Amino acid sequence: MDVLLKYFPNLTEQQKEQFAALFPLYSDWNTKINVISRKDIDNLYVHHILHSLAIAKLIQFVDGTNVMDVGTGGGFPGIPLAIMFPQCNFTLVDSIGKKIKVATEVAGAIGLRNVEFKHCRAEEEKRQFDFIVSRAVMPLPDLVKIVRKNVSKDCKNALPNGLICLKGGNLDGELKPFKKTAETDDLSMFFDEEYFDTKKIVYVMMS
Repeated sequence: MDVLLKYFPNLTEQQKEQFAALFPLYSDWNTKINVISRKDIDNLYVHHILHSLAIAKLIQFVDGTNVMDVGTGGGFPGIPLAIMFPQCNFTLVDSIGKKIKVATEVAGAIGLRNVEFKHCRAEEEKRQFDFIVSRAVMPLPDLVKIVRKNVSKDCKNALPNGLICLKGGNLDGELKPFKKTAETDDLSMFFDEEYFDTKKIVYVMMS
């Protein structure tokens, strides 16, 4: 938890309680359904929660923003973002039912009321959102092709509507088709931990 307060010192008491509850919940669920690598569960706050909250360093969603998390797995980045932005609405989508089950149970246990979960492929979701978020779910061109239909044209945030991805490694090839619409930042700009040295956040304007 200390690492979250280092970068987000203004969390409310409720947010602190919700974030603190995530470790025992994920540890318990992970023994039944493996959503986080067993050897990585001890790194939950840096590798999964703080990583997810990099999106909150790029953009502060205004109240009422609608966000879809594609390929959420056990709930990343959607659940940490839903805690961080309680006045926004999050739809977490994954094609693997047992992962959606874990995310649903964790959200229920901490009293998150601004999330809904859908066990489906992103191709099947037809509704529109202000932003699509995802964490290393597939190559960028493939993801853009799938979610373009889901991005609303009506913008209300400081950034125009679009896709925000958390990625790692060399992205030159993936970014080629988006030279005019994509921006990339190194997460080491936001966070000191060595884990973030090779991590990036990519924003693709799509409105």
